[in-house]
Amino acid sequence: MTSTQEPEKQPTMLEQMGGVPGLVFSSLPVLVFVLVNMFAGLLPAIWGSLGAAVVIGVVLALRKGSIQPAVSAVFGVGIAAFIAYKTGSAKGFFLFGIWQSLVYGGAFVLSILLRRPLAGLIWSFLNGQGMAWRKDRASVRDYDIATLVWALVFFARFAVQRWLYEEDQVGWLLVARLSMGYPLMALALVATVWAVRRSDKRLKAAAELEEAENAAAEERLRAEAVRTEDGTARD
Repeated sequence: MTSTQEPEKQPTMLEQMGGVPGLVFSSLPVLVFVLVNMFAGLLPAIWGSLGAAVVIGVVLALRKGSIQPAVSAVFGVGIAAFIAYKTGSAKGFFLFGIWQSLVYGGAFVLSILLRRPLAGLIWSFLNGQGMAWRKDRASVRDYDIATLVWALVFFARFAVQRWLYEEDQVGWLLVARLSMGYPLMALALVATVWAVRRSDKRLKAAAELEEAENAAAEERLRAEAVRTEDGTARD
């Protein structure tokens, strides 16, 4: 008796980011910081955002059974809070994220120049699908386009939020942080999914063609072997 095992279902990109609750939770420490700063000042805002990050991290850790979400949740907020404390200004809370966007945008552009588009590399790493697409020039081009969309998202974040930072617009920095966060990431993800589907379709067609050619070659070899055997038997 044979049993068939269904292939393990790969988590979607949204699931890997913690699902909708994970997206909402990741925005709460920033919101807590701005609101508490408005009513109670900088130091309470710093401690409030750190406390929110710890609580959210623990919740995510309990849901996933790992402490990694807790560490990740606290790490970014901790750096932002430290910068705000050292600068003595609420807008300093956003400084790390602003320059982080510039670095990320530069990394995505650099990956295009090196012919290793990060959109494809990251997707392959998250889904364990291998790097066969790198041998297909059209697939590399599609991932270049998706990677460029990601770079534009990060550069747009940097340009807008840096301007708001210089203008001391803490409230609008919060608005920009939230509105230019996951909504713009969703657009970049659409571009990535577009590239993935085009690449997968192309690679699947190439694999099917190669399989058909191998089968035809095998059939020709069999036919030649049969003819050889028949000729030897007649001799």
